[in-house]
Amino acid sequence: MVDSKNANHGNKFKMSLMAFTLVTLAALMSIRNFPTMALVKWELIVFAILAVIMYLIPAILTSSELATGWPEDGGVYVWVKKAFGQKWGFVAVWMQWFQMTIGFIGVLTFVAATFAYAINPALSNNKVFEYAIILIVWWLFTFINFRGMKTYTRISSVFVVIGVFIPCALLFIFGGWALLHGHVPAMTLHPTVADFIPKFSDINSLVLLVTFVFLFVGVEMTSVHITDIKNAKRNYPLGLFISGVVLVIISVLGALIVGFFVPTSGLNLMGGIMQAFEGIFGLGIITTIIALMITVGSIGEASSWILGPVKGLLVTAKDGNLPPVLQKTNKHGMPTNMMILQAIIVSFWGLIYVLLPGGVNSSFWILFALTTNVYIVMYLLMYASLIKLRYSKPNVKRAFKIPGGKLGAWLVGGWGFIAMVILFILALVPPSEIAGSGLTTPEYVLLILVSTIVIAIIPLIIYKFRKESWKPKVEEGNESAE
Repeated sequence: MVDSKNANHGNKFKMSLMAFTLVTLAALMSIRNFPTMALVKWELIVFAILAVIMYLIPAILTSSELATGWPEDGGVYVWVKKAFGQKWGFVAVWMQWFQMTIGFIGVLTFVAATFAYAINPALSNNKVFEYAIILIVWWLFTFINFRGMKTYTRISSVFVVIGVFIPCALLFIFGGWALLHGHVPAMTLHPTVADFIPKFSDINSLVLLVTFVFLFVGVEMTSVHITDIKNAKRNYPLGLFISGVVLVIISVLGALIVGFFVPTSGLNLMGGIMQAFEGIFGLGIITTIIALMITVGSIGEASSWILGPVKGLLVTAKDGNLPPVLQKTNKHGMPTNMMILQAIIVSFWGLIYVLLPGGVNSSFWILFALTTNVYIVMYLLMYASLIKLRYSKPNVKRAFKIPGGKLGAWLVGGWGFIAMVILFILALVPPSEIAGSGLTTPEYVLLILVSTIVIAIIPLIIYKFRKESWKPKVEEGNESAE
């Protein structure tokens, strides 16, 4: 159900193609990913290509068809609901939202590690300092986003330019200049064919494939803003395509520069980008300014996700799947109570991160693996919905439609589904980086698998025991989403 009084499409503000593209890039692109990609040196190019084939292409095509066929608030919730019913739509959006509450601990710890370079680099490995930053940033921008879509869009757009585009330009220009003027690179500048080929016989290489794929995830998340986009049926798929191209190019180039300046043996997954800038400029005012700029960009990324998944969850709440207290919106159409609950959960996961045994890298990988498998459940439902809706609702007009008829839908949706199953299995394999956690392989697998199952069961329990009183009354200004 949609609250006609508070819904965002009652708001006159509409995002242009440029604004939507910047919002999408703010959600998807992060400089923090460069060190992780740089771990495999020249192999990262092949890994990036595989990530595009296994995830980015099918996800963009699927999201474009479903969002333009059902241009409603709710995103993946609406798509899965139309295909398989309200219960499974609830499960899908729950998994999308819940993984974010875990996954953005990684973004926020990167904020902390980068900011540390501006005051004291030693703090980049201090979990207590990181937790303080997690709390300050997430809660502050939760309250700032209470002001509505216009504020949200401005923050995302401006912050991604200041904290991503400008630092990347500096990295490329001055990193390239340093290499041309005698800097001894940490990896070869003259790779052979063998340097590009991943060693898939090594289980750690297979696990890294999962990492690369999920560095690009989230393209479907921005579909919750489709009613806030000018000429959405044209600009939504076009914005996703532009964002995907920019994302891959900048990520590959940025990771290569980091690989040139930081030896793999000393690479910090959270602070690696600043290690690269330190190698280019040294420790000084320039590096400090860049650290502050990247901090701003990462905060913009976090801000973009504060509102994204929760907007989808709001739609399922207004369908009676969550209690009335979580259905309330303020005068700007923002789900304030739900955003506060979200901030509490993020704070909890931040505390878990602090308490996890081992260093920063091992803790990061454990949370990453859990986030990955939780998110994959949502993607399995999304790809299945694409195929199902081609049969159950063939006459619904899609402004963008995957070519090739039902066969085309099967090829895209089927391949996306199979790719996610493969990645789910691979994500259960512990990488070498978790050695410091003290977990054995069986313990690691059990932790990730059981946690994923429990998180998936929670919405099923809530749905089963939801109350009739949770459904908003028609006289209060609500109308059916159907």
